[in-house]
Amino acid sequence: MPPVVAIVGRPNVGKSTLFNRLLGERRAIVEDIPGVTRDRNYGEVTRYERSFTLIDTGGFEPVSEEKLLIQMREQSQLAIEEADLILFLMDGRHGLTSSDEEVAAMLRQVEKPVLYVVNKIDGEKQELGAAEFYALGIEKVYSISAEHGRGISDLILDVMDQLPPSPEDGDVEGETRMAIIGRPNVGKSSLVNRLVGYERVVANPMAGTTRDSVDSPFRYNQKSYTLIDTAGIRRKGKVSQKLEKFSVIQALKAMDRAHVVLMVIDANEGITDQDMSVAGYAVEKGRAVVLVVNKWDTVEKDDGTMGTFVKDLRHRFGFLPDVPIVFVSAKTGQRVSRIMGEVEKVMEIFNRRVSTGDLNRVLEQAVQAHQPPYVRGRRLKFFYATQVSVRPPTIVIFTNRPEDVHFSYERFLTNKFREAFGFKGIPLRIQYRQRGEKRALD
Repeated sequence: MPPVVAIVGRPNVGKSTLFNRLLGERRAIVEDIPGVTRDRNYGEVTRYERSFTLIDTGGFEPVSEEKLLIQMREQSQLAIEEADLILFLMDGRHGLTSSDEEVAAMLRQVEKPVLYVVNKIDGEKQELGAAEFYALGIEKVYSISAEHGRGISDLILDVMDQLPPSPEDGDVEGETRMAIIGRPNVGKSSLVNRLVGYERVVANPMAGTTRDSVDSPFRYNQKSYTLIDTAGIRRKGKVSQKLEKFSVIQALKAMDRAHVVLMVIDANEGITDQDMSVAGYAVEKGRAVVLVVNKWDTVEKDDGTMGTFVKDLRHRFGFLPDVPIVFVSAKTGQRVSRIMGEVEKVMEIFNRRVSTGDLNRVLEQAVQAHQPPYVRGRRLKFFYATQVSVRPPTIVIFTNRPEDVHFSYERFLTNKFREAFGFKGIPLRIQYRQRGEKRALD
C-alpha cells in the first residue's frame, strides 16, 4: 500500500492547485473563491521516485462555526488521522494568520511528520514575506508557487525522505484478494459471512459497526481467496458527524491490496454519487470490479424491474463497460453463490495475455479501417504493440508522436482490443511510447 500524504490549510491558500501540480493533471476544481473544495479529493501520485496517495482537503478554519466550514474542518481532521505525512499549506500573500497559528498548534500534537509550506511565493521579492512564518517555531519553511511550479522540486525531495517505508505486500502466490466496498449499512459484513460460510464478521444493522478492515481467507473451487471487509463509511476517531465521504481513504487502502473490488449497492437506496466516485477510483487503480446489488429481496418487483435497474447501472457506470452485475440478498443467501463465479471470470480476463503477433494483427486492421488523423500537418503513425503486464492487462503501442494520440482515437483502439480479445468488464490500459519512423502501420 502506498503511503498517504494530506494537504491541509485554510480555505483559498492554494491546496487544490498544489494537489494538481503534484498529481500532474488538473483534477481538482481550482477557483479563487474560499471553500470551492468541500470534500476530500484523492489521487495516486506516480511521477516521482516513490508513489503515494495524495489527499486534497477542504479548508481548515479552527474558529469558524459556519456549518460548511465545520464539515470542511472535520474532513481535514480525518485526512490528518489517515495520513503518513502532512503538508500544511499557508498563504504567503496574506501572511501569517491566527488561524494558521491554531492549526500549527494542533499539528504539533500529531505524532506525524509535518512539512510547513508557504504558497504564492512567485519570486525573490515575496521570499522576505515568507520569513514571518518562522514565528510558528518551526525549523524549515518551504517557499513555493504551486501555480508556477517554483520550489516544488525541493519540496518533493523532502517528501520522498519523510515517507515511511512501504510495507511488504504480503501477496500469496495464486491467491485472489477481494475488497468489499460500499456505504454504511449496505450489508458488506453480512455478505462476507455468506461468502465464507460462517460468522466471520460481526454484522449489525447500525451503520459503522465495522471499525477496521478484516481479512477473511477461504477456499473456493480449490483456489485461495481473501475477502477484505473494509471499515467502509464510518465514524473516525472523535469526529462528530458520520459523513459518507469519510470512508474513501479506507476504500482506497483496501483497493491497494485487492485484485477485485466488490462494489456493494443498496437496492432500495439505489446508485449514489459516492458509489460512482469509489468505483472510479477502483478503475484508476486498475482493479477489476463486480457490482453487487444487495437487499434485492426487499424490492417490490415486476417483470421489468431488474432490466430497468441494469440499464441504469450500465448508464451510470459507463466507465466500466460490461462490468458484471449480480443481484443478491446477503440476508437470505439468494444468488450470493453467483458472485464467486463472476469473480473467477473477471480474474481469468484480468490475467489474460495476448501474443504480440495477435495484438499487431488487430492494430493493423484497426488502422486500416480508421486511419489516424493528421496532427499539425503530420500523420500520426503506429509501429507495433506489445502487452507488457497483466492485472490489469497493459498494452504499449509505439508511435511517432505519443503526445498527439487523441482520446477519441485511443478509445477506438481500446474498444477494438476489447472486442478482439474479450477484455470486457475490467480496466484495460494502453500506453504510448516514442519510436523512430520505421515499421509504421499504414
